[in-house]
Amino acid sequence: MSNELANFFENNPALIEQGLDEDTLAVAGGATKGSKRISIKGRVFRKIVGGKEVSVNEENWMNVIFVKMAHEASRTCYEGAYREGEKTSPSCWSSDSKKPDPSVPTPAAASCDNCPNSVKGSGQGGNGTKCKLSWRTAVVLPNDPAGDVYQLVLPAMSSFGKEENGRWPFRPFIQMLANNNVSAGKIITKMQFDIKAPVPRVLFSPAQAVPPELKDTIMKQSKSVAAENAIKLTVFQADSPDEVEAPATTEPIKRESVKKAAVEPVEDATEIIKKWTKK
Repeated sequence: MSNELANFFENNPALIEQGLDEDTLAVAGGATKGSKRISIKGRVFRKIVGGKEVSVNEENWMNVIFVKMAHEASRTCYEGAYREGEKTSPSCWSSDSKKPDPSVPTPAAASCDNCPNSVKGSGQGGNGTKCKLSWRTAVVLPNDPAGDVYQLVLPAMSSFGKEENGRWPFRPFIQMLANNNVSAGKIITKMQFDIKAPVPRVLFSPAQAVPPELKDTIMKQSKSVAAENAIKLTVFQADSPDEVEAPATTEPIKRESVKKAAVEPVEDATEIIKKWTKK
């Protein structure tokens, strides 16, 4: 980058703060230097920046704070088998998992409930469904709540199901918090891999309350452009259908470990949901 161009960006910080619109993301190819997400591929928590893995959490658990969540699950459907490293646009997609988005050129069906690609057994090799459900969320790390906002996309197995020994899939976890009159942004959430599952599956539980002095920080993060972009379904940055449902085929490059939460213990938040609802 030339000095002239660098000076231009430095002298116009408001341009960067406003983030990227969908058109710019589309033409740029979706994965940009600024895009950040946490992946669960290969049953490992990976920090991805601009489409490249930059660090790995070698533990089977990680603490996060949910700052924003899509109100509905989304769907993406791909033709053919997924190939490692190959970018492919989905053939059909839905932001609310109820009906195809208006921008879908050739919808597979008028509604997702009546779509043959949503039927169990329609997936590759007769396994699962061809059309994949996922839930888009935005999280921050408890040891850096004012820092980067990461997109966390959860597959169906991590989003739906029943409680298991004080741990919940995503939606039941949020429902449990709501039943106890606690918002997700007030809790430091522990996400942990289900070691019994044949594919990467994450379960959630309350770890501790977010310190009261971070209330304004979490609120600001929830209204950030990064959080808004994290929960939007855009076909240019959609996850591959098998990315989080099959083991990695290649060994990832190991870099610095992701720093886990290091915060002072703070009780309350309904006594940490009555000690995980007295599991």
